[in-house]
Amino acid sequence: MSLTHTLGIALPILQAPMAGAQGRELAIAVARAGGLGALPCAMLSPEAIDEELTAIRAATSAPINVNFFTHVPPEPDLAAMACWHEALAPWYAEFDLDLDAVPQGPGRRPFDAAACDVIEPFRPEVVSFHFGLPEAALLERVKAWGAVVLSSATTVAEAQWLEANGADAIIVQGLEAGGHRGMFLTDDLTTQVGAFSLLPQVREAVGLPLIAAGGIADAHGVAAARALGADAVQVGTALLCCPESTISAIHRRALMSEVARHTALTNLYSGRPARGIVTRLMRELGPMGDVAPAFPLATAAIAPLRAAAEARGLGDFSPLWAGQNASRCRVVPAAEVVAALAEGL
Repeated sequence: MSLTHTLGIALPILQAPMAGAQGRELAIAVARAGGLGALPCAMLSPEAIDEELTAIRAATSAPINVNFFTHVPPEPDLAAMACWHEALAPWYAEFDLDLDAVPQGPGRRPFDAAACDVIEPFRPEVVSFHFGLPEAALLERVKAWGAVVLSSATTVAEAQWLEANGADAIIVQGLEAGGHRGMFLTDDLTTQVGAFSLLPQVREAVGLPLIAAGGIADAHGVAAARALGADAVQVGTALLCCPESTISAIHRRALMSEVARHTALTNLYSGRPARGIVTRLMRELGPMGDVAPAFPLATAAIAPLRAAAEARGLGDFSPLWAGQNASRCRVVPAAEVVAALAEGL
């Protein structure tokens, strides 16, 4: 049975769930175009998840993917937070901001029983996870209503772990991909490789359907991924400039400019490695380092700096998430992007 049949979609094209960059409109547009639309839920409250899924179900009967993180929330570390605030202090002074007023809170929540309670009445056809899989009891609940379970692997070992622990298909996330790395068995970035190197290795190691992600932005990329063993592709960056996304005008301009050619992995925006366009924060503090607190606690102190800079038209402290191939970022409807990608099938 083909993966498209399993997922209930016409085209083997999945929209990457992009927390903070989209809501229901992009998911609906991709679903209507024949692909698998996705709703990222890691930054949504249970009430917001309910609202988004209600709207999606009212707009389309096509299958939908709801996506969650599965990280373990860190224990509070006052010393680490003090170090982080000290590193950011010069910029707080530059923008006349008060470090003592930094909001508290993780900014992202893992999949838990409350989230499962919210989505279960909607019975989403696909539930995907980043950073591994949830605990067995929650995974069993998700599978009980017939959902197909996807999760990201960034190494062969992670793909094998996912196959052994209940995933139905694997998203093979290459190093080119924008946003957070899905790595969960190691923190060693030297283990991370490109999609077209990783894909055939995973194909040999596991028997599950594979979804290629990272650097795929046009029909040629789709064709290459399929030739290397992918059953489907997942695309994110190429959809970011579509009118259905919710990114800022600053982010859109950056994606369609020469600066988008320079991306890097950074842990400064959340505490976990993620790929984005290089910003002032990344240049002056170094994109990766021990100064950022554990994921997702770095976010809170960045938020006021981001807001202050964006008010001046600057993206200096904004997480401008992007993969290594932003060459197809255009202000066109998402359906046009899906149709162009489908030419590679």
